[in-house]
Amino acid sequence: MPIALRFSLSYKHLRSTIGLRIIHFPFFTLQKRRKYISTQKKGKRPRINDQIRAPEVLLVEEDDAKKLSLQQALDLAKEQELDLIEVSPKAKPPVVKIGDFGQYLYQLSKKERKQRAHTKQTEVKTLRLSFRTDRHDVDRLIDRAREFFEDRHLVKFVIQLRGRELTNKSYARDKLVGIVKSLEDVSEVESEIKPQGKQFIVILRGKRREKKEEVKVEKKDI
Repeated sequence: MPIALRFSLSYKHLRSTIGLRIIHFPFFTLQKRRKYISTQKKGKRPRINDQIRAPEVLLVEEDDAKKLSLQQALDLAKEQELDLIEVSPKAKPPVVKIGDFGQYLYQLSKKERKQRAHTKQTEVKTLRLSFRTDRHDVDRLIDRAREFFEDRHLVKFVIQLRGRELTNKSYARDKLVGIVKSLEDVSEVESEIKPQGKQFIVILRGKRREKKEEVKVEKKDI
């Protein structure tokens, strides 16, 4: 937001002090400067091939690491029809590897997404319904719950009871039981169905995904 400053200057005082003619501007506006953001902080891609500037590099392979001139490393990459990728630019000398740059970016992006998923905070998402909520709307809430489980959140279903509905608590419980059964393939009960004032609640937690074991099929010689 602009900061308005008003300077009231004493013309006679300044003139007598420095002996200069002063032009007085009663108002002027100062605006806050936009903070400079370095392009290096915007997910800059790794340098590859001719973009690498260091005269010497440390080439890392599967079981070996060796110092080479940049030109030698580039020649090796060209022989394999692959890219020379700078994986650690701040090292001395910079660390490089030979590989497919597109595949390297894909694996890097996959790793970052996995790290973000682990650091993401778990929240309790509340989904509300009533006695009058029809099956179509209940299905929509169930689909929404599945999305929350994908993001590792807890889901709390709440049925509000009003007036005469308070005399039919078994219906509210049965409705929540049906929801729990509809989600049992992706969730488990964190907090059992229970009354809470004029409402019934249940809290569900998404099931942990089990890593599928890779089955290697050996080809038999015929």
